[in-house]
Amino acid sequence: MSSSPVSSPVPAQPYGRPPLRALHVLGASAAGSGAHVRSLATGLAARGVRVTVCAPVASEGEYDFTGAGALFEPDASSALRAACAGADVVHAHGVRAGMRAALALRGRRVPLVVSWHGDGPAAGGAPGRLGRLLERHVARAAAVVLGASSNQVDLARLRGARDARLAPVAVPAGPEGPEPPDPGKVRAELGAVGRPLLVTVGSLVPHRGYSVLLDAARAWRALDPVPLLVIAGEGPLRAELSRRIEAEGLPVRLLGRRRDAVQLLAAADLAVLPSRWEARAPLAQEALRVGVPLVATAVGGLPELVGEGAALVPYGNPEALAGAVTGLLGDPARRVALAEAGRLQAATWPSEDDTVAQVLSVYDELTERGRR
Repeated sequence: MSSSPVSSPVPAQPYGRPPLRALHVLGASAAGSGAHVRSLATGLAARGVRVTVCAPVASEGEYDFTGAGALFEPDASSALRAACAGADVVHAHGVRAGMRAALALRGRRVPLVVSWHGDGPAAGGAPGRLGRLLERHVARAAAVVLGASSNQVDLARLRGARDARLAPVAVPAGPEGPEPPDPGKVRAELGAVGRPLLVTVGSLVPHRGYSVLLDAARAWRALDPVPLLVIAGEGPLRAELSRRIEAEGLPVRLLGRRRDAVQLLAAADLAVLPSRWEARAPLAQEALRVGVPLVATAVGGLPELVGEGAALVPYGNPEALAGAVTGLLGDPARRVALAEAGRLQAATWPSEDDTVAQVLSVYDELTERGRR
């Protein structure tokens, strides 16, 4: 989703000094951070920073980094090395992108900033050991690690980061335009007329917890009327989830990837977030902003993010998840109170301008340190 323009203050560089050159590096699985980089590119360019984004070609088509005022480079290794050579600061988004940036910067005295957005603790077994090695290398290579939640900051320090700071990521506001679709029309298109509508949004990957969500959906079949759960997202688990939905007769629809996630949420009775790990989940932020009651797992940065504005349940417990959803569907007053608490919590979050200002202050600090 493209962001609305942030404000355009006077460029940050002192008079007579060349503009700061910032390179942003995105990985192939950067769906959660692409909108954030687009927002940063808009705000930084407005402040006089020369921004280059090195990312998969497909991400340029989706996020239009050039339209935000940035130069776009495809993420080939040679292009990344060349872009690093012309940068004053390199900012990688995610641990894997941080590793690629660290390798491209080898031998150069250019500061590396790494944002840990949705990066959770490495899993167990051999993949987990490799993941922890990757985290340690990136944490130690970075001049500054920016964690989207306090536990990510703690994890970066545990992995050996010299400087780890909390840097909450604002979900960009949608562009202003025509009136949004009527919620009733959205519900009719989804087949949720006369029945509760539950919405979740996110890629179909294991850590999203969709297998647990389908376990919970079995319990909802006993309700009258039966709620409809719609899942907006795409990924490698689609075939497996489709088979389960059909075989078990679950009241669930897979919508594929949608660009109207906010409109889906606005039409919902409840939003559900069953993940094994999240930092500052866009779904949680959007749900609280639009006043949709949220049921989420108490994992990662979610408790810190939502405060009292959501019903939290343990991860991996379908009974608790089903019970929380059933309880809220049967208690309209509780849903209204939770929606209001969510709006109040959302009002405490940083704006896009706040996020851009914090990142720019980090860049200025690092580049000024390098001039001494």
